[in-house]
Amino acid sequence: MPNAFPGGQPGHQGKTRKGFGRIDRFEILRPEFCTCCGNAKFSSEAVKIETQQVAQLVERPIEIVEYHRHICKCSHCGNLQAADWSGDIVPGQDLGVRLQAFLGWVNNYGHLPYEKQQEMLWELGGVEIGVGTLVATNERIQQAIEPSITELSSWIKQTQPNIHVDETPWSVKGIKEWLWVVANSDFCLFTAADTRSRSELETILGAKYAGVLSSDDFSVYNGYQVVAQQKCLAHLRRHFKKLIILPGLHNQAIGEAFVDLIDEAFRSYAQWFKTLDSSSYNDWVNQFKAKLHSSLNQWIDKAGATAGQLLRSLRDKANQWWYFLDYPEVPPDNNLAERALRLAVTKRKVSGGSRSMERFQHTANLLTVVQTCRRQGRSVIDFFAQALLANSIGYQSCPSLLPKY
Repeated sequence: MPNAFPGGQPGHQGKTRKGFGRIDRFEILRPEFCTCCGNAKFSSEAVKIETQQVAQLVERPIEIVEYHRHICKCSHCGNLQAADWSGDIVPGQDLGVRLQAFLGWVNNYGHLPYEKQQEMLWELGGVEIGVGTLVATNERIQQAIEPSITELSSWIKQTQPNIHVDETPWSVKGIKEWLWVVANSDFCLFTAADTRSRSELETILGAKYAGVLSSDDFSVYNGYQVVAQQKCLAHLRRHFKKLIILPGLHNQAIGEAFVDLIDEAFRSYAQWFKTLDSSSYNDWVNQFKAKLHSSLNQWIDKAGATAGQLLRSLRDKANQWWYFLDYPEVPPDNNLAERALRLAVTKRKVSGGSRSMERFQHTANLLTVVQTCRRQGRSVIDFFAQALLANSIGYQSCPSLLPKY
Protein backbone atom coordinates (compact mmCIF):
# COMPACT_ATOMS: atom_id res chain seq x y z
CA MET A 1 0.00 0.00 0.00
CA PRO A 2 1.50 3.40 -0.97
CA ASN A 3 2.54 5.86 1.74
CA ALA A 4 -0.11 8.44 2.60
CA PHE A 5 2.48 11.20 3.09
CA PRO A 6 5.72 12.10 1.26
CA GLY A 7 9.10 11.92 2.94
CA GLY A 8 10.54 9.47 5.45
CA GLN A 9 7.98 7.20 7.07
CA PRO A 10 7.98 5.98 10.70
CA GLY A 11 10.89 3.60 11.26
CA HIS A 12 12.75 4.78 8.14
CA GLN A 13 16.51 5.08 8.68
CA GLY A 14 17.64 8.49 7.42
CA LYS A 15 20.87 9.12 5.50
CA THR A 16 21.64 12.84 5.39
CA ARG A 17 22.11 13.42 9.13
CA LYS A 18 24.78 10.70 9.16
CA GLY A 19 27.06 12.91 7.06
CA PHE A 20 28.15 12.63 3.46
CA GLY A 21 31.13 10.28 3.70
CA ARG A 22 33.67 12.94 2.74
CA ILE A 23 34.71 16.51 3.52
CA ASP A 24 36.02 18.62 0.63
CA ARG A 25 37.11 21.61 2.71
CA PHE A 26 36.94 23.00 6.23
CA GLU A 27 35.76 26.50 7.04
CA ILE A 28 36.67 27.83 10.48
CA LEU A 29 34.19 30.32 11.89
CA ARG A 30 35.44 32.50 14.76
CA PRO A 31 33.54 35.30 16.49
CA GLU A 32 34.38 38.79 15.20
CA PHE A 33 33.35 40.80 18.27
CA CYS A 34 31.86 40.25 21.69
CA THR A 35 28.15 41.07 21.80
CA CYS A 36 28.49 41.75 25.54
CA CYS A 37 31.29 44.37 25.57
CA GLY A 38 32.21 44.93 21.93
CA ASN A 39 35.77 43.57 22.32
CA ALA A 40 37.28 42.13 19.09
CA LYS A 41 40.07 40.07 20.70
CA PHE A 42 39.52 36.46 21.76
CA SER A 43 41.69 33.67 23.13
CA SER A 44 43.33 31.53 20.43
CA GLU A 45 41.90 28.25 21.79
CA ALA A 46 38.16 27.65 21.42
CA VAL A 47 36.26 26.71 24.56
CA LYS A 48 33.86 24.63 22.47
CA ILE A 49 33.61 23.68 18.78
CA GLU A 50 30.29 22.94 17.12
CA THR A 51 30.34 21.14 13.77
CA GLN A 52 27.87 20.87 10.93
CA GLN A 53 28.36 19.31 7.53
CA VAL A 54 26.53 21.08 4.69
CA ALA A 55 26.40 20.19 1.00
CA GLN A 56 26.86 23.44 -0.91
CA LEU A 57 26.35 24.43 -4.52
CA VAL A 58 29.60 26.16 -5.45
CA GLU A 59 29.45 29.49 -7.24
CA ARG A 60 30.52 28.13 -10.62
CA PRO A 61 30.00 24.35 -10.84
CA ILE A 62 30.90 24.60 -14.54
CA GLU A 63 34.26 26.18 -15.37
CA ILE A 64 35.64 27.16 -18.76
CA VAL A 65 39.17 25.83 -19.25
CA GLU A 66 41.43 26.89 -22.12
CA TYR A 67 44.12 24.29 -22.69
CA HIS A 68 47.48 25.37 -24.13
CA ARG A 69 49.19 22.31 -25.52
CA HIS A 70 52.91 22.88 -25.91
CA ILE A 71 54.99 21.38 -28.66
CA CYS A 72 58.63 21.32 -27.60
CA LYS A 73 61.91 20.40 -29.21
CA CYS A 74 63.78 17.52 -27.61
CA SER A 75 67.16 18.75 -26.43
CA HIS A 76 68.66 15.31 -27.03
CA CYS A 77 67.53 14.32 -30.54
CA GLY A 78 65.74 17.40 -31.83
CA ASN A 79 62.34 15.71 -32.17
CA LEU A 80 59.30 18.02 -31.94
CA GLN A 81 57.12 16.47 -29.24
CA ALA A 82 53.52 17.55 -28.53
CA ALA A 83 52.10 17.19 -25.02
CA ASP A 84 49.16 14.85 -24.50
CA TRP A 85 45.77 16.48 -24.28
CA SER A 86 44.09 16.30 -20.88
CA GLY A 87 42.32 13.03 -20.15
CA ASP A 88 39.20 15.05 -19.25
CA ILE A 89 38.55 16.15 -22.84
CA VAL A 90 38.21 14.80 -26.34
CA PRO A 91 40.10 16.98 -28.85
CA GLY A 92 37.73 18.93 -31.06
CA GLN A 93 34.76 18.71 -28.67
CA ASP A 94 33.58 21.86 -26.88
CA LEU A 95 32.24 20.06 -23.78
CA GLY A 96 34.40 18.14 -21.34
CA VAL A 97 33.78 14.42 -20.96
CA ARG A 98 32.22 14.63 -17.50
CA LEU A 99 29.96 17.52 -18.51
CA GLN A 100 28.76 15.46 -21.49
CA ALA A 101 28.18 12.50 -19.18
CA PHE A 102 26.24 14.71 -16.77
CA LEU A 103 24.04 15.91 -19.63
CA GLY A 104 23.44 12.28 -20.57
CA TRP A 105 22.26 11.60 -17.02
CA VAL A 106 20.05 14.71 -16.99
CA ASN A 107 18.51 13.73 -20.33
CA ASN A 108 17.92 10.02 -19.79
CA TYR A 109 17.30 9.84 -16.05
CA GLY A 110 16.21 13.38 -15.19
CA HIS A 111 14.07 13.60 -18.37
CA LEU A 112 15.05 17.25 -18.81
CA PRO A 113 14.17 18.59 -22.30
CA TYR A 114 16.97 20.14 -24.35
CA GLU A 115 15.61 23.67 -23.87
CA LYS A 116 15.70 23.28 -20.09
CA GLN A 117 19.20 21.80 -20.32
CA GLN A 118 20.21 25.03 -22.07
CA GLU A 119 18.77 27.05 -19.17
CA MET A 120 20.48 24.81 -16.62
CA LEU A 121 23.89 25.29 -18.25
CA TRP A 122 23.38 29.05 -18.23
CA GLU A 123 22.31 29.04 -14.56
CA LEU A 124 25.24 26.85 -13.44
CA GLY A 125 28.01 28.37 -15.49
CA GLY A 126 26.81 31.19 -17.71
CA VAL A 127 27.34 28.81 -20.66
CA GLU A 128 25.29 29.23 -23.84
CA ILE A 129 25.00 26.07 -25.93
CA GLY A 130 22.77 25.33 -28.92
CA VAL A 131 20.20 22.53 -28.96
CA GLY A 132 22.14 20.92 -31.81
CA THR A 133 25.17 20.47 -29.53
CA LEU A 134 22.99 18.84 -26.87
CA VAL A 135 21.42 16.48 -29.40
CA ALA A 136 24.87 15.57 -30.74
CA THR A 137 26.09 14.94 -27.18
CA ASN A 138 23.28 12.48 -26.49
CA GLU A 139 23.90 10.71 -29.81
CA ARG A 140 27.62 10.55 -29.02
CA ILE A 141 26.88 8.90 -25.66
CA GLN A 142 24.55 6.40 -27.32
CA GLN A 143 27.26 5.46 -29.82
CA ALA A 144 29.82 5.12 -27.04
CA ILE A 145 27.73 2.65 -25.00
CA GLU A 146 26.81 0.32 -27.88
CA PRO A 147 29.64 -2.19 -27.21
CA SER A 148 28.57 -2.43 -23.56
CA ILE A 149 24.95 -3.10 -24.59
CA THR A 150 26.04 -5.78 -27.06
CA GLU A 151 28.15 -7.49 -24.39
CA LEU A 152 25.29 -7.48 -21.86
CA SER A 153 22.79 -8.79 -24.43
CA SER A 154 25.06 -11.71 -25.34
CA TRP A 155 25.80 -12.49 -21.69
CA ILE A 156 22.10 -12.65 -20.76
CA LYS A 157 21.49 -15.27 -23.45
CA GLN A 158 24.10 -17.49 -21.80
CA THR A 159 21.50 -18.16 -19.06
CA GLN A 160 21.08 -16.54 -15.67
CA PRO A 161 19.43 -18.55 -12.85
CA ASN A 162 16.34 -16.29 -12.69
CA ILE A 163 15.28 -13.46 -14.98
CA HIS A 164 12.23 -11.18 -14.95
CA VAL A 165 10.57 -10.09 -18.19
CA ASP A 166 7.95 -7.45 -18.98
CA GLU A 167 6.95 -5.12 -21.81
CA THR A 168 5.20 -1.79 -22.31
CA PRO A 169 3.85 0.01 -25.38
CA TRP A 170 5.86 2.80 -27.01
CA SER A 171 4.81 5.24 -29.71
CA VAL A 172 7.06 5.62 -32.75
CA LYS A 173 5.68 8.26 -35.12
CA GLY A 174 2.20 7.46 -33.84
CA ILE A 175 2.54 3.69 -34.32
CA LYS A 176 2.41 1.38 -31.30
CA GLU A 177 5.69 -0.47 -30.78
CA TRP A 178 6.90 -2.29 -27.66
CA LEU A 179 9.70 -1.80 -25.16
CA TRP A 180 10.81 -5.07 -23.57
CA VAL A 181 12.88 -5.40 -20.42
CA VAL A 182 14.82 -8.39 -19.09
CA ALA A 183 16.07 -7.86 -15.56
CA ASN A 184 17.15 -9.21 -12.23
CA SER A 185 18.62 -7.51 -9.17
CA ASP A 186 21.94 -6.80 -10.97
CA PHE A 187 21.02 -5.69 -14.48
CA CYS A 188 18.29 -4.40 -16.81
CA LEU A 189 18.33 -4.87 -20.57
CA PHE A 190 15.81 -2.83 -22.58
CA THR A 191 15.03 -3.75 -26.19
CA ALA A 192 12.96 -1.89 -28.78
CA ALA A 193 10.64 -4.20 -30.71
CA ASP A 194 7.85 -4.07 -33.28
CA THR A 195 5.57 -6.54 -31.51
CA ARG A 196 4.64 -8.17 -28.25
CA SER A 197 4.99 -11.63 -29.76
CA ARG A 198 6.88 -14.81 -28.91
CA SER A 199 9.35 -14.11 -31.71
CA GLU A 200 10.52 -10.96 -29.92
CA LEU A 201 11.04 -12.92 -26.71
CA GLU A 202 13.05 -15.53 -28.60
CA THR A 203 15.14 -12.82 -30.27
CA ILE A 204 16.05 -11.42 -26.86
CA LEU A 205 16.60 -14.69 -24.96
CA GLY A 206 16.88 -17.39 -27.62
CA ALA A 207 14.49 -20.17 -28.65
CA LYS A 208 14.73 -21.64 -25.16
CA TYR A 209 16.19 -20.60 -21.85
CA ALA A 210 17.86 -22.76 -19.23
CA GLY A 211 16.74 -20.64 -16.29
CA VAL A 212 13.62 -19.64 -14.37
CA LEU A 213 11.44 -17.02 -16.08
CA SER A 214 9.40 -14.61 -13.95
CA SER A 215 6.59 -12.77 -15.73
CA ASP A 216 2.93 -11.86 -15.68
CA ASP A 217 0.38 -14.28 -17.15
CA PHE A 218 0.52 -12.85 -20.66
CA SER A 219 0.00 -15.62 -23.22
CA VAL A 220 3.39 -15.07 -24.92
CA TYR A 221 5.17 -16.54 -21.90
CA ASN A 222 2.96 -19.63 -21.71
CA GLY A 223 4.72 -22.53 -23.39
CA TYR A 224 8.06 -20.76 -23.79
CA GLN A 225 10.79 -23.34 -23.22
CA VAL A 226 12.42 -22.65 -19.85
CA VAL A 227 13.44 -24.70 -16.84
CA ALA A 228 10.51 -23.26 -14.89
CA GLN A 229 8.28 -20.21 -14.64
CA GLN A 230 7.03 -18.05 -11.79
CA LYS A 231 3.90 -16.07 -12.57
CA CYS A 232 3.43 -12.78 -10.73
CA LEU A 233 1.14 -13.26 -7.73
CA ALA A 234 0.57 -9.49 -7.51
CA HIS A 235 -1.18 -9.64 -10.90
CA LEU A 236 -3.24 -12.60 -9.75
CA ARG A 237 -4.23 -10.73 -6.59
CA ARG A 238 -5.52 -7.83 -8.68
CA HIS A 239 -7.70 -10.25 -10.66
CA PHE A 240 -9.24 -11.65 -7.49
CA LYS A 241 -9.73 -8.13 -6.07
CA LYS A 242 -11.74 -7.25 -9.19
CA LEU A 243 -13.70 -10.48 -8.77
CA ILE A 244 -14.89 -9.37 -5.31
CA ILE A 245 -16.88 -6.48 -6.78
CA LEU A 246 -17.96 -8.32 -9.94
CA PRO A 247 -21.63 -9.37 -9.83
CA GLY A 248 -22.07 -13.13 -9.87
CA LEU A 249 -22.70 -16.14 -7.70
CA HIS A 250 -19.94 -16.73 -5.11
CA ASN A 251 -17.65 -14.11 -6.75
CA GLN A 252 -17.20 -12.12 -3.54
CA ALA A 253 -16.53 -15.17 -1.39
CA ILE A 254 -14.08 -16.67 -3.90
CA GLY A 255 -12.30 -13.37 -4.38
CA GLU A 256 -11.90 -12.74 -0.66
CA ALA A 257 -10.73 -16.29 0.02
CA PHE A 258 -7.96 -16.21 -2.55
CA VAL A 259 -6.89 -12.63 -1.82
CA ASP A 260 -6.38 -13.81 1.78
CA LEU A 261 -4.34 -16.79 0.59
CA ILE A 262 -2.14 -14.65 -1.66
CA ASP A 263 -1.62 -12.09 1.14
CA GLU A 264 -0.58 -14.92 3.46
CA ALA A 265 1.88 -16.13 0.83
CA PHE A 266 3.43 -12.66 0.49
CA ARG A 267 3.73 -12.25 4.28
CA SER A 268 5.36 -15.64 4.76
CA TYR A 269 7.75 -15.11 1.87
CA ALA A 270 8.74 -11.71 3.25
CA GLN A 271 9.42 -13.32 6.63
CA TRP A 272 11.62 -15.98 5.02
CA PHE A 273 13.47 -13.32 3.01
CA LYS A 274 14.14 -11.43 6.23
CA THR A 275 15.26 -14.38 8.38
CA LEU A 276 16.21 -17.10 5.82
CA ASP A 277 14.72 -19.58 8.31
CA SER A 278 14.11 -22.50 5.94
CA SER A 279 12.72 -24.82 8.63
CA SER A 280 9.86 -22.49 9.59
CA TYR A 281 9.26 -21.63 5.95
CA ASN A 282 8.98 -25.28 4.90
CA ASP A 283 6.53 -25.98 7.74
CA TRP A 284 4.37 -23.12 6.53
CA VAL A 285 4.63 -24.30 2.88
CA ASN A 286 3.26 -27.73 3.76
CA GLN A 287 0.30 -26.22 5.61
CA PHE A 288 -0.29 -23.65 2.88
CA LYS A 289 -0.35 -26.22 0.07
CA ALA A 290 -3.02 -28.19 1.92
CA LYS A 291 -5.08 -25.02 2.50
CA LEU A 292 -4.72 -24.02 -1.16
CA HIS A 293 -5.78 -27.47 -2.38
CA SER A 294 -8.79 -27.45 -0.07
CA SER A 295 -9.91 -23.99 -1.23
CA LEU A 296 -9.64 -24.93 -4.90
CA ASN A 297 -11.71 -28.07 -4.35
CA GLN A 298 -14.29 -26.08 -2.38
CA TRP A 299 -14.90 -23.44 -5.05
CA ILE A 300 -13.90 -24.65 -8.51
CA ASP A 301 -17.19 -26.40 -9.28
CA LYS A 302 -19.27 -23.53 -7.87
CA ALA A 303 -17.51 -20.73 -9.74
CA GLY A 304 -18.96 -18.72 -12.58
CA ALA A 305 -17.16 -17.96 -15.85
CA THR A 306 -14.64 -15.38 -14.66
CA ALA A 307 -13.93 -17.00 -11.30
CA GLY A 308 -13.76 -20.43 -12.90
CA GLN A 309 -11.13 -19.23 -15.37
CA LEU A 310 -8.96 -17.93 -12.54
CA LEU A 311 -9.33 -21.09 -10.49
CA ARG A 312 -8.62 -23.38 -13.41
CA SER A 313 -5.46 -21.37 -14.12
CA LEU A 314 -4.40 -21.87 -10.50
CA ARG A 315 -5.05 -25.60 -10.81
CA ASP A 316 -3.61 -26.25 -14.26
CA LYS A 317 -0.56 -23.98 -13.91
CA ALA A 318 0.07 -24.54 -10.22
CA ASN A 319 3.78 -25.19 -10.85
CA GLN A 320 4.03 -21.69 -12.36
CA TRP A 321 1.96 -19.73 -9.84
CA TRP A 322 3.52 -21.39 -6.80
CA TYR A 323 7.06 -22.24 -7.93
CA PHE A 324 8.49 -20.04 -5.16
CA LEU A 325 7.01 -22.28 -2.47
CA ASP A 326 9.63 -24.95 -3.19
CA TYR A 327 12.32 -22.55 -4.47
CA PRO A 328 12.11 -19.36 -2.38
CA GLU A 329 15.23 -17.92 -4.03
CA VAL A 330 12.80 -16.99 -6.82
CA PRO A 331 10.44 -14.19 -5.67
CA PRO A 332 6.66 -14.60 -6.09
CA ASP A 333 6.24 -11.36 -8.04
CA ASN A 334 7.65 -9.65 -11.13
CA ASN A 335 8.61 -6.42 -9.36
CA LEU A 336 12.20 -6.42 -10.65
CA ALA A 337 10.96 -6.01 -14.22
CA GLU A 338 7.99 -3.77 -13.41
CA ARG A 339 10.08 -1.33 -11.38
CA ALA A 340 12.64 -1.16 -14.17
CA LEU A 341 9.89 -0.09 -16.58
CA ARG A 342 8.77 2.84 -14.43
CA LEU A 343 11.68 4.99 -15.58
CA ALA A 344 10.87 4.11 -19.19
CA VAL A 345 7.19 4.97 -18.72
CA THR A 346 8.16 8.38 -17.33
CA LYS A 347 10.52 8.92 -20.27
CA ARG A 348 7.71 7.99 -22.67
CA LYS A 349 5.29 10.45 -21.06
CA VAL A 350 7.82 13.29 -21.19
CA SER A 351 9.05 12.65 -24.73
CA GLY A 352 5.80 11.41 -26.26
CA GLY A 353 7.65 8.47 -27.81
CA SER A 354 10.30 8.30 -30.54
CA ARG A 355 10.62 9.57 -34.11
CA SER A 356 12.10 6.37 -35.52
CA MET A 357 12.84 2.78 -34.52
CA GLU A 358 16.53 3.66 -34.51
CA ARG A 359 15.94 6.46 -31.98
CA PHE A 360 13.70 4.09 -30.01
CA GLN A 361 16.53 1.54 -29.71
CA HIS A 362 18.93 4.33 -28.74
CA THR A 363 16.57 5.24 -25.90
CA ALA A 364 16.41 1.57 -24.87
CA ASN A 365 20.22 1.40 -24.77
CA LEU A 366 20.52 4.55 -22.66
CA LEU A 367 17.85 3.31 -20.23
CA THR A 368 19.76 0.02 -19.99
CA VAL A 369 22.86 1.82 -18.74
CA VAL A 370 20.93 4.01 -16.30
CA GLN A 371 18.94 1.19 -14.68
CA THR A 372 21.81 -1.32 -14.67
CA CYS A 373 24.21 1.13 -13.03
CA ARG A 374 21.59 2.02 -10.43
CA ARG A 375 21.09 -1.65 -9.57
CA GLN A 376 24.82 -2.22 -9.31
CA GLY A 377 25.35 0.85 -7.12
CA ARG A 378 27.50 2.52 -9.78
CA SER A 379 27.59 6.12 -10.98
CA VAL A 380 25.78 6.56 -14.29
CA ILE A 381 27.83 9.70 -14.98
CA ASP A 382 31.10 7.82 -14.42
CA PHE A 383 29.96 5.07 -16.80
CA PHE A 384 29.01 7.53 -19.54
CA ALA A 385 32.35 9.34 -19.10
CA GLN A 386 34.33 6.10 -19.33
CA ALA A 387 32.39 5.08 -22.45
CA LEU A 388 33.00 8.44 -24.13
CA LEU A 389 36.74 8.24 -23.46
CA ALA A 390 36.87 4.64 -24.70
CA ASN A 391 34.99 5.64 -27.85
CA SER A 392 37.45 8.46 -28.52
CA ILE A 393 40.37 6.03 -28.64
CA GLY A 394 38.69 3.24 -30.62
CA TYR A 395 36.73 1.44 -27.88
CA GLN A 396 39.80 0.49 -25.87
CA SER A 397 38.98 -0.29 -22.22
CA CYS A 398 35.24 -0.04 -22.84
CA PRO A 399 33.33 -0.18 -19.52
CA SER A 400 31.25 -3.30 -18.86
CA LEU A 401 27.70 -3.63 -17.53
CA LEU A 402 28.18 -7.24 -16.48
CA PRO A 403 27.62 -7.84 -12.76
CA LYS A 404 30.67 -8.69 -10.69
CA TYR A 405 29.62 -11.80 -8.81
